Amino acid sequence: EKEIWNRERLSLQKSLKQADAELSKLRAELRNEAFLRELGSDTENALLRRIYGKYLRAESFRKALIYQKKYLLLLLGGFQECEEATLALIARMGGQPSYTDLEIITHHSKGFTRFRSAVRVSIAISR
Repeated sequence: EKEIWNRERLSLQKSLKQADAELSKLRAELRNEAFLRELGSDTENALLRRIYGKYLRAESFRKALIYQKKYLLLLLGGFQECEEATLALIARMGGQPSYTDLEIITHHSKGFTRFRSAVRVSIAISR
């Protein structure tokens, strides 16, 4: 009788330990769910703030690229005007080559002009 009572007591103790373990697990899950519900709005706000920050950085980068593009266009225009003024000055001075030859030299093909512009842009960027 004593052995039966001890076995029953051990089985009940095991059941009690299992119930306690399950109860603590459920309490932890309940705490986590409550915590996540409280942080849910904060998490959404943090996510929105992070996305807005990325948007602001992208917009700033875009504006910087626009500024750089305008600067390079002005720089290339300045090179072209300076080159034309220099060639006109040489032609007025009567030096070699003659003005008709200058027209041939200054009016290169479109591809050559683009290549020269690209080289000048790369030089400007490297500076």
